[in-house]
Amino acid sequence: MTPVHASSIDRGQVPPLHWLPLEGRVFGELALLATAWPMLRRAPRGDGHPVLVLPGFLATDRSTALLRRYLQRQGLDAQGWQLGRNLGGHRGGVGLVHERLTTLAAQSGRKVSLIGWSLGGVLARELARHSPQLVRQVISLGSPLYGDPKRTTSAWLAHLALHGRDSINHGDFRGVGAPPVPTTSVFDRRDGVVGWRTSLELPGARVQNVQTQSSHFGFGINPLVWWLLADRLAQPEDGWQPFDPPRALRAFYRTHA
Repeated sequence: MTPVHASSIDRGQVPPLHWLPLEGRVFGELALLATAWPMLRRAPRGDGHPVLVLPGFLATDRSTALLRRYLQRQGLDAQGWQLGRNLGGHRGGVGLVHERLTTLAAQSGRKVSLIGWSLGGVLARELARHSPQLVRQVISLGSPLYGDPKRTTSAWLAHLALHGRDSINHGDFRGVGAPPVPTTSVFDRRDGVVGWRTSLELPGARVQNVQTQSSHFGFGINPLVWWLLADRLAQPEDGWQPFDPPRALRAFYRTHA
């Protein structure tokens, strides 16, 4: 597959409407968890550091419960954001999550890894930009990191209904480029909700875009995503390296500049 360079593409492409039924893959992904469990238990184990998992737009901590339970079994202190439903990416929302991040870092005395699903990944990225001294790494899952929401995600109408036109046109708080911490953006080219091009992070010394096979609604329960997360979170705090999947799984991932 020809590599895609994040700085040379057009971000403005809402997923085609006929891709939306592909989100039905989520049921198969959930069913695969039981089959993949022996493999997942052999994934790299963490060192007990805190991991804050942020849900996607309109979702709550319930959507990330299975993922957090798996990460806990892998030796990580995975926690939910405890802020109810994610209703949108306003600047005030970043402030509320920052309090949660500060608390976890203070209680553990360690840096916190951030995982954000969809809009949660946008929040995670900006948290790390604001307080890099508290963040070990950022991993976003199918997140709209760039582009006008009207032209990059099919969820913008719901956001517009909740917050009005001004929030769509003027409330974009996303910074340009990755935060100054190790950053991994995970995406699928057949994402039926977020245009995959908008999930590509700009190049950097500790930045990687990883393509896998997951529906948008399945990022939090997909076995391939779980393995990748376990691998990323098991790295030494000061020893980040790009993702290099094991030979048996190499066909299921692609990395991009």
